Amino acid sequence: MVSAKQLLSTIEVTLLAPSPPSPAQRIELLHAIRASLPSLKSLLNYPPPKQSDRAQVQSKEVRLPDSPPISLDDQDVQIALKLSDDLHLNEIDAVQLIVSANQEWGLIGREPSEIFRLAAGLWYTERRDLLTALYTLFRAVVLDQGLPAELLSEIQKHLEDLINGGLRQRLISLIKELNREEPAGLGGPLSEPYVLDSRGALVERRSVVCRERLVLGHCLVLSLLVVRIGSKDVKDIFQIYKDSTVELTEDSSTLKRQISFSLFFSLVIAFVSDALSAVSEMAPVLARDATFRKEFHETVMSSGSDLKMEGFIGGVRLAWSVHLMLVLDGSSQKEGASVHSSNDLGYLNSCMDSIFANNVFQFLTENILRTAAYQNDDEDVVYMYNAYLHKLITCFLSHPLARDKVKESKDKAMSLLNSYRVAASHGLSHDGSYLSQASIESRNVPFVSLLELVSEIYQKEPELLSGNDVIWTFVNFAGEDHSNFQTLVAFLNMLGTLASSHEGAAKVYELLQGKAFRSVGWSTLFDSLTIYDEKFKQTLQTAGAMLPEFPEGDAKALVAYLNVLQKVIEHGPPTERKDWFPEIEPLFKLLSYENVPPYLKGALRDAITTFVRVSPVLKDSIWRYLEQYDLPVVLGGNSGTGAQVYDMQYELNEVEARRERYPSTISFLNLLNTLIAEEKDATDRGRRFIGIFRFIYDHVFGPFPLRAYADPLEKWQLVVACLQHFHMMLSMYDIQDDDIDSVVSQSQLSTVAQVSQLQMQLPVLELLKDFMSGKTVFRNIMGILMPGVNSIISERTSQIHGQLVEKAVRLSLEIIILILERDLLVSDYWRPLYQPLDIILSQDHNQIITLLEYVRYDFLPQIQQCSIKIMSIISSRMVGLVQLLLKSNAAASLAEDYAACLELRSEECQLIENSADDPGVLIMQLLIDNIGRPAPNITHLLLKFDVDGSVERTALQPKFHYSCLKVTLEILENLAKPEINALLHEFGFQHLDTIGVAPLPKRNNSQPLRISSLHQRAWLLKLLAIELHSGYLDVPSHREACQSILAHIFGGDMIEIGADHTTFDSFLRGGIEHSGNQTMSKSKVLELLEVIQFRSPDATVRLSQVISNAKYALLAEDILGDPTTSVKGGVYYYSERGDRLIDLASFRDKLWLKFNAAYPHLGNLGNEAEFEDVRETIQHLLRWGWKYNKNLEEQAAQLHMLTGWSHVVEVSASRRISTLENRSEILYQVLDASLTASASPDCSLKMAFVLSQVALTCMAKLRDERFLCPGGLNSDSITCLDIIMVKQLPNGACHSILHKLIMAVMRNESSEALRRRQYALLLSYFQYCQHTLDPDVPTTVLQFLLLEEQDNEDLDLQKIDREQAELSRINFTLIRKEGQAILDLIIKDASQGSEPGKTIALYVLDALICIDHERYFFSQFQSRGFLRSCFMNISNTCHQDGGHSLDSLQRACTLEAELALLLRISHKYGKTGSQVLFSMGALEHIASCRTVTLQGSLRRFDPKSRRNVAVDIDRQRMIVTPILRLVFSLTSLIDTVDIFEVKNKIVREVIDFVKGHQLLFDQILHVDIYDADELTIEQVNLAVGILSKVWPYEESNEFGFVQGLFSMMCVLFSREVESNTTGRSVKLSENRRKLELNSLYLRFSLSSYLYFLVIKRSLRLQVSDNVDYQSSASVHQPTLRLLGSLLSFVATSLEKAADEKSQLLNKIRDVNELSRQEVDDIINMCVRQETLSPSDGIQKRRYIAMVEMCQLAGNRDQSIRLLLPLAEQVLNVILVHLQDSSSASEAASAPKTITYGTTKGDYVVNDVSSLCGHLVSTLERLELLNEDKVGHNLKVFRRLVTSLKETAIQKLAL
Repeated sequence: MVSAKQLLSTIEVTLLAPSPPSPAQRIELLHAIRASLPSLKSLLNYPPPKQSDRAQVQSKEVRLPDSPPISLDDQDVQIALKLSDDLHLNEIDAVQLIVSANQEWGLIGREPSEIFRLAAGLWYTERRDLLTALYTLFRAVVLDQGLPAELLSEIQKHLEDLINGGLRQRLISLIKELNREEPAGLGGPLSEPYVLDSRGALVERRSVVCRERLVLGHCLVLSLLVVRIGSKDVKDIFQIYKDSTVELTEDSSTLKRQISFSLFFSLVIAFVSDALSAVSEMAPVLARDATFRKEFHETVMSSGSDLKMEGFIGGVRLAWSVHLMLVLDGSSQKEGASVHSSNDLGYLNSCMDSIFANNVFQFLTENILRTAAYQNDDEDVVYMYNAYLHKLITCFLSHPLARDKVKESKDKAMSLLNSYRVAASHGLSHDGSYLSQASIESRNVPFVSLLELVSEIYQKEPELLSGNDVIWTFVNFAGEDHSNFQTLVAFLNMLGTLASSHEGAAKVYELLQGKAFRSVGWSTLFDSLTIYDEKFKQTLQTAGAMLPEFPEGDAKALVAYLNVLQKVIEHGPPTERKDWFPEIEPLFKLLSYENVPPYLKGALRDAITTFVRVSPVLKDSIWRYLEQYDLPVVLGGNSGTGAQVYDMQYELNEVEARRERYPSTISFLNLLNTLIAEEKDATDRGRRFIGIFRFIYDHVFGPFPLRAYADPLEKWQLVVACLQHFHMMLSMYDIQDDDIDSVVSQSQLSTVAQVSQLQMQLPVLELLKDFMSGKTVFRNIMGILMPGVNSIISERTSQIHGQLVEKAVRLSLEIIILILERDLLVSDYWRPLYQPLDIILSQDHNQIITLLEYVRYDFLPQIQQCSIKIMSIISSRMVGLVQLLLKSNAAASLAEDYAACLELRSEECQLIENSADDPGVLIMQLLIDNIGRPAPNITHLLLKFDVDGSVERTALQPKFHYSCLKVTLEILENLAKPEINALLHEFGFQHLDTIGVAPLPKRNNSQPLRISSLHQRAWLLKLLAIELHSGYLDVPSHREACQSILAHIFGGDMIEIGADHTTFDSFLRGGIEHSGNQTMSKSKVLELLEVIQFRSPDATVRLSQVISNAKYALLAEDILGDPTTSVKGGVYYYSERGDRLIDLASFRDKLWLKFNAAYPHLGNLGNEAEFEDVRETIQHLLRWGWKYNKNLEEQAAQLHMLTGWSHVVEVSASRRISTLENRSEILYQVLDASLTASASPDCSLKMAFVLSQVALTCMAKLRDERFLCPGGLNSDSITCLDIIMVKQLPNGACHSILHKLIMAVMRNESSEALRRRQYALLLSYFQYCQHTLDPDVPTTVLQFLLLEEQDNEDLDLQKIDREQAELSRINFTLIRKEGQAILDLIIKDASQGSEPGKTIALYVLDALICIDHERYFFSQFQSRGFLRSCFMNISNTCHQDGGHSLDSLQRACTLEAELALLLRISHKYGKTGSQVLFSMGALEHIASCRTVTLQGSLRRFDPKSRRNVAVDIDRQRMIVTPILRLVFSLTSLIDTVDIFEVKNKIVREVIDFVKGHQLLFDQILHVDIYDADELTIEQVNLAVGILSKVWPYEESNEFGFVQGLFSMMCVLFSREVESNTTGRSVKLSENRRKLELNSLYLRFSLSSYLYFLVIKRSLRLQVSDNVDYQSSASVHQPTLRLLGSLLSFVATSLEKAADEKSQLLNKIRDVNELSRQEVDDIINMCVRQETLSPSDGIQKRRYIAMVEMCQLAGNRDQSIRLLLPLAEQVLNVILVHLQDSSSASEAASAPKTITYGTTKGDYVVNDVSSLCGHLVSTLERLELLNEDKVGHNLKVFRRLVTSLKETAIQKLAL
């Protein structure tokens, strides 16, 4: 069973990662889902309390599943029963929960209430993980995330099965049940109201359960899109929905609202999706149920007394009406409309009347779409909500009945609302309030509300408008004939929303640009602005005239127009929008008039702002127009003038402040911020903006906390605009040296002079002065931040302006960081007038704590980053920061917050490109920076050191405390998502300074310190391994760190160590004192291994050596061995590492109880001596128990350090050792030391396992080193000798490795798992000892290339072969020396071990046969009967086709190994080996093998739709192909001399085998050769080879094999495969080249078969296809013309192969003359780009190019060696026919001639002549073959070609 946490982790890694899932991840995911199906099906359904289980818990002894009984104490019983009562849990499950909590947290020393809360929190965490996993699966299926279609299909099938199995009903019932005041829900009246979450924080149980209900609601929503919903489920959801809406009247919290919304949209989606299925005929469910429609309509139309509830029900009525519309449409499209259509129409009419009467559109807009709960819900779910609202409104507006109602509503709106009825409200209109009488009236008009609803729907998802003709049709309808400004404003607002995309903006622009509407267009906007400007100008020119009031209707209409303009420019296509409005001056003309409402000015400036980024020209024009038209900003105030100037200051303080609305100022600041951000000239350092800055500083931001605000949204818009300005000033401009004296010089000026100097001020300096003196901006920013993180979180989730508050907090924190980065530059010069910001902050400690606590804000990572950066800066400045936090009681929560932030980052699946923005990296850097500072420091606090006491004596308890230490250890242990969190591991490496390293103490007097030292070394080694594994070499710091580690550990040349490497130095020197520069010795890695090589202390239970009294020893052994006392609560407990230790207190108590029970007279008088003896015995036993615990801990610590050492070695060997010189020597030393240590009697079994793994890694790397580019050469050139004379250990070193490996295998204490590793090591060693030369490169090619490079006679291939043979003989001799013992062990594992053990042991035996020079091992196999047992295993193995279990696959692997061993015997020992195998009945055993049904093994699957394809293909590779190989090898026994004898047994048995597997061979022969992979081609080759050997002697043709072979000939001989391997462009991959060779092998086999039939069986072929098609049984034989075509193909292939081979050899010779580009072209040509990195030098590139070209030349040579005999066979066959002048006529009469099918009696003379004509041209090409290019002797070949040519010419002459 997969835990919920594991399931969620697997799902997130696979489905949420930035890269597509790998095949392994997909398999793991599907396995996890299948294993979790029972938990998902019975979602959150736990066994209830049970009286018998309760009694068992009260008895204090409980048996948990799959574990021995455990004992409980009174506290455990109390907590378990309370968990059962409070959570409605089964009592046994409650005990299991306590056990799990102990494993997760460590419960020793905790209060009972804390233990209860931890256990309950763990239970809720498990539930949350399961629900989140389910939601993520639904989300993956419903939303398009770019995941593979096959994977999504598998997941969807599982989800469909779950839903059909009752999951949806479970979701519905859980949403209802969890809301009850009972233990299974929110909790009973006596239940504990709080739990501790996964980070140890106290949270309210109610909020946890509400969050569960919300996730369940989201799952319910998404489930409707997977499987259609039924009528009962709809009724249940509606009932719960009504209950939740009633509940909202009492509790309208965000979570409650979101739960109600999920239920509402479940109904919307259910109705819309089901009805749309009815229209598209996709099998609807609800649309077909007329009874349901009647019942549900009655339910939904029943009215209630609660108006708010009625509003929510009205939304359901809207969805229900759309459902009825679509049902009616669907029924009307079918013949014979339903009898229920009239009823449905009646339902629809009543629904529509109710919707428009109650104005449901207004309720949906204001109470759902515009609420903070809706906008702050999960973004993916909100997207689905919007998508179905889009479908809902589209279907609604497209129906005729709805259109009629909308038209009626529009007419009513036009008559009800008119521009004359609001004349009396003009006095109110200018306050900017949207709650004027006209607005209130318009809000109650359904048509206006409908327009607003459409606007809201497409506000967040404008892409839903793409191709939506219904909405644009509605736009055309809604834009006509507006008689009042209310409907016009609503219409224009809708247009603004529709213009929120490229497509929409273009359409809206065209609509308003053209004549679509009579009175609505761009001309109306710009004409109105111009008219009002001229009107106001005339008024101002009239003496004494007052500016008239601006009509509210016109103002709001203009605002709506400007909103559309803003959206059109903002989202319009960039290439087009710059030409749309060439003249924007009218937008500025009304800005300076007093009578223009501020909200209209705000709209004007907002529209202007969007033009700033259109083009640089427009930006400059905007600056010019602003200076010309907009209100001025007067620097220094108006105190010096008599008249009041109407400027921005006046409008803000006198106009907007009175109305408590600030749209003009907000827009003014936003416009200026946008313009300043686009400025590139920073030479004046912001001096030209000082007027704007002073206005914002003095008049906007300074008094903002004191102002009143009618709308809090405007308050925070104003604050954000001010903060953005300050942020820009600080980030755009730096401090210079001249600024240091500015404070002093200005302080000496007079007051008048200071005023005159305002123009010379710099904004960045003014802000620094403000913060460093604690003035206005500082106080206001701290006022924004001081409510605290919890208040901001609450406001963010519950208020519509929450996102603006969040933005203000982020900007405030960023401004503080910018100040902290600059204040120290000037603080020393500006004191005492100005102080550094940390001094200002420390005046109120609450300010510092508030700033640091924002690390808890997880809605926006940027806020967390800012808080961490502030902590980093302040911790470097404040010495007493930890004491301050402790005094304020904030230390514990802050440590938990940092740990939670680090853990969340480590679990995320998103990659952060810039590490400076990674919260995890910032925290790790914070820990690193502070560790060296005086204790106690921030690192000690966050790692949970005892900062109240002695830091040095702290006993760290990472499981007991939730801290950064716990999270860091989990990261290092699990390496979760290393591709995402690699930087966390890199910075984790730098924690080496956190723990000092001392010499290993002695066991006798300092065993605890010895254990601690071993663990410290282990963790340090693991951290080194993490850095080596994850460090990016392209980052200089990591590259230097890795190189330093490697140099210290593995040595090299003498290395100088200085002060920069104190961390490595202190660790690796092993406690040796030295200072300054010191020369390090080599091979520290071996010294570290020597530290671990000591005999492990004894941890066995031998009490007889401790207690002299045998009866006392027996009593103690009874206690220790009693299963009832050996679990938790008994005499044992488990450490954090999982070691089972003796609980000394419990052991003491049980000893006294046992002794008192056995000797009740101990307490009597006169038994003092015996009592004293018992007491002394117990003391001895307790001392022994203490020693036993310590010995066990030391064993674990020793293994821990060895594991860390192995990690360093393996990571270094596999990833980093290439940077060192003498790699082979280093690897050999580590390999030799590991084998020596593993063979030592002091080495435990677990340690031997680890050492064997290290040795295996080193051996594999040594093997790789042989074939890599040779290093250490000074020259860039490369020669062919470099390819074959590679680095290899001397034979003596190889001898030593093998000897020690044999000793390790033969060690006394061993296990099969260990031997499997050792066998793998042995196989790797044999591979290392194999011949250096690439088998694909023929010896002739290498010999040719070496002719010019040999400096002496001894350096040749024969010498290399001799050395190789000598090493092979040494290996054989050494193994034979231990032959009997090691063979006994390997054969035992191969016969009696597990399936994996058998498999690898068989491969070891295979390898031994390869070096068997004296047939020693062969004779041993025979004498021991091992071969016969292999045959019996093969014949007795039974595995039905279709089983895909792990056991069956392992058995298949074993069978493959057995077949490979038998095949090796056949090949190694030739006919002798084959004869022995045949005599043992090999063919009978293979034929009786029941492992796989061979007839079905070549089934073809559609890989996109069928499962287990990979398993079936693997079975072909593992079973079918090896069987065919073995049968083919046995055909070598066929003796052609006595082949016609009936008693030839091998022929008969092979034929019987073929007949027994007719379907298999038939399927193989009918495979499409040109669409087959390498494995299939090999099977075809083997099948054809077998048939060509035996089938000519089979007289019967009933099996059709001859037809199959002939058909294959017709295909292969007539269809040429164009070779792409031209001399200069070889684009064939290695697999393609293999397929080409296999195809040639197949042609050769078929031609051999045909040659045998023609020569031996006198088969005669026709010249061309003259087949009698009237005979259905005719066999379509190959013809001479077909053979001519094949010969032409062979000639072409020979020419190309010879040319390519020659060109390649010439390039190889000249490889050192080629440039880097030419070498790279060759490598790319060979498709080997992955073997290179950009940093590789020319030497390696030339080496790779040479190796690849050698392999290509070898491939071409192999082709030539196949093509030549193929050509000879074809030439002979044609020659026989041409020399026989009467071949056609005699073919029917000759007594010894065989024929297949029907043939014509005579050749057609014209056909023969045509054939000979084609042959002559082909033969002439063959005669011209260049022997030097071909590389083979062509004397015999040319003689044959000449003979055939002469014969053909003679035939032509006839």
